[in-house]
Amino acid sequence: MAIMAHDSERNEHGNDGEHRGKTTDGNGVRGSDGNTSTSKTIGHNGRNELLQRIIPPTITVVALLAVWQLAANGGLVSAATLASPTQIVGSMAATWGELMSAAAVTTGEALTGFVISIVLGIALGVGLHVSRTVHSALYPLLVAAQTIPIITIAPLFMIWFGFSPVGKIVLVAVFGVFSIVIDTSRGLDAVPRFYEDVALTCGATKPWALFHVKLRVAARQIFSGIRISAAYVFGTAVTAEYLGATNGLGVWLQAAFNSFQTPMIFSAAIVVVAETGLLLGFVALVERVMLGPASEESSTSFDQS
Repeated sequence: MAIMAHDSERNEHGNDGEHRGKTTDGNGVRGSDGNTSTSKTIGHNGRNELLQRIIPPTITVVALLAVWQLAANGGLVSAATLASPTQIVGSMAATWGELMSAAAVTTGEALTGFVISIVLGIALGVGLHVSRTVHSALYPLLVAAQTIPIITIAPLFMIWFGFSPVGKIVLVAVFGVFSIVIDTSRGLDAVPRFYEDVALTCGATKPWALFHVKLRVAARQIFSGIRISAAYVFGTAVTAEYLGATNGLGVWLQAAFNSFQTPMIFSAAIVVVAETGLLLGFVALVERVMLGPASEESSTSFDQS
C-alpha cells in the first residue's frame, strides 16, 4: 500500500511537472506567436503603404485613358486633333523600329550632356563655396543662362556647332548645370563648421576636409540638384533637335507635326516621359546605394548650426 501511495504521489508530481512544462511551453509558444504576429503586422503595413502609393495613381491614369478612349469613340474629339489611346499604341507598334532609332540618338545626347553637367556642376559648386570672388563672378552668369529661354539661344548653338550632336550635348549641359551648382554650393554652405574643425584638429588639411568630410555631408543636397537636372535633360535635347538636327526625337516630332500625325507626336512624348522616369529612378537608386535610405537625420538642413 505504501508503495502504491508513493507511486500515486510520484505520478501526481509528474503530472504537475508536465502541466508546468506545458504552461511554460505554452508561454513560449505564445511568445513565438507574438513575434510572428509582429512580423506579419510589419509586413502587412509595408504592403498597405505600397498599395496606397500605387493604387490611387493607377486608378487615375486608367480612368483618364478610359474617358479619353470613350470620347474618341463617341466622336466628341476629332482623330486629326487628338488621337485615341488605341491609335497611339497602334502607331507605336507600327513605327517601333524608327521610333527607337530616333530615341537612341536623343538618349545619347541627353545622357552625355547630363554627365557633363554633373561634373561641371559639382566643380563649379565647390568653387562658389570656396571662393567669394568666384561666387561673385560666376553666379550672375549662371542665373542669366538659366533665365534665357532655350528657343532663343538654341539657334546660336546651331550656327556654332552645326547640326551635329555636339551642339545638343553642350546645350543640355548648359541648361542642366544650374541646379547642380546651386545645390552643391548651398549644401556645402549648410555643413556645420565643427565638422571641418574636427577634421583639422585631427591633422587633416582643408582640401582633404572639403572632399572627404564636407562633400560627404552635403551629398544628399547635391543629389537633389542632380535629380532636378535629370528631369529636364531629355526635354532640352528634344527641343534642341526640333530646332535643328538630322536625327532624333526632335526631328521625329517635326516630321509628325508637318504631316499632322498626332499619334506619332504622342508616341515621342511617351518615350520622353518614360526615359525621364527611368533616369530619375536610376539617380534615386545611385543615391540610395551611396548614401542609404533618405531620412530626416540624413538631410543637410542643420538647424543646430
